Amino acid sequence: MENGNPPKEEKSEKEERIRKITLMYYSRPEIQKAIFDFSQNRETIPKYFEGFGKRPDMLQYANDVFEFTKKGATSFHCSEELWKDPLKLSTGLNEKQLNELRTGWDLLIDIDSKYLDYSKVMAELVVKMLNLHGIKNIGTKFSGSKGFHIIVPWKAFPEEINEVKTSEMFPKYPRIILQYITDRIKPELIKRITEISTSKEYVKDFQAPKDVIPDMILVSPRHLFRTPYSLHEKTCLSSVVLTMEELKNFSPKDADPFKVKVRNFIPDSAEKEASRLLMQALDWNKENNPNEQEQKKFDRAEFKPIKLEKMSDEYLPPSIKKILQGLSDGRKRALFVLINLFRSIGMERDELEKRIYEWNNRNAVPLKEGYLKSQILWSYRNKIVPPPNYDKDYYRGIGVIPTEEEMKCKNPLNYVARKTFSERNDKKTQNKDDKKK
Repeated sequence: MENGNPPKEEKSEKEERIRKITLMYYSRPEIQKAIFDFSQNRETIPKYFEGFGKRPDMLQYANDVFEFTKKGATSFHCSEELWKDPLKLSTGLNEKQLNELRTGWDLLIDIDSKYLDYSKVMAELVVKMLNLHGIKNIGTKFSGSKGFHIIVPWKAFPEEINEVKTSEMFPKYPRIILQYITDRIKPELIKRITEISTSKEYVKDFQAPKDVIPDMILVSPRHLFRTPYSLHEKTCLSSVVLTMEELKNFSPKDADPFKVKVRNFIPDSAEKEASRLLMQALDWNKENNPNEQEQKKFDRAEFKPIKLEKMSDEYLPPSIKKILQGLSDGRKRALFVLINLFRSIGMERDELEKRIYEWNNRNAVPLKEGYLKSQILWSYRNKIVPPPNYDKDYYRGIGVIPTEEEMKCKNPLNYVARKTFSERNDKKTQNKDDKKK
């Protein structure tokens, strides 16, 4: 063995053994049917040793599972989102086009940890939390490695909340629900993990290392997860569906691919039984994510960004110039202001990211790079909105007080536009006067 990697002969022997197991396993009609039935209206992709198959793709017949296997497929992965026609998906579709194709989404809670026992604790707490919110019909399965998947079907969610179609709120609503559940179970999770940890001094809070505190995998558009009864390439274990009693006493040997008994992963949910969960999660989010609420407040469907060519920093409002010098408090709110202003004036993304990172380095305590990336990514996944208006307490809340001149404008965007156009008009007038002379 060289540099910790097995020799090619060993790798090929392992692959050959796995291929034999997959051929025997996926040849079973009940396994093919279980994967096919679950994959209906979902984007479903085979995975090979070399990587995933082409996207988009779907299973048209149950025996497609075995046909892919004969070509080298080792596992199958599908979308949380439900589609009218998965084959019409493409990376170039915008939000509106995706919404038109999407008919709904399941809440898929993907729990991951380096230790199976810790994932088991989190899974139990998540199910308990769902029960407390009136959700009794829940699907649970083993991930195939060291985690678990918990599902609440689309049928359990209301079609609309506050006149907003729930089907169009992916991945936003599932993310909020996951954040809400994580926050609610946090104290008990820390306590339980501490009890089974070898060092009680080790697990002090939720910032403990990732190899101790289990995590929920972030929901994202067209995110794929392992289908029920798909094999896991590394462990050769089946992603078996479990009852709550089986979950509590689960051992990897219970996922032996040749001993599994097939049952449905999707439970027979009552209509709208997850309504209370969703509404309480949205209320929690309103209280705990003020930046997002500001996004809503200043979101205007009729707003159209302006394109300012060769925009000079001299046209920026004093409040923005002060923010750009760096802050000690209010950095997250300031980031919200800067991103929306820069996008509203038509700044190219490369330039925007450059300016944001330069600003962050000037802060007394810079925001984490991961946070910057996620906020920029989130912004570009949504339509452009102007920065908050000056008559709100937003700026004073971060220690930046707009000047009297700024208060004559609606918000920083209006200030920049007015300054820019005024300067250009002055230059045009000056040129005309010069010609007359």
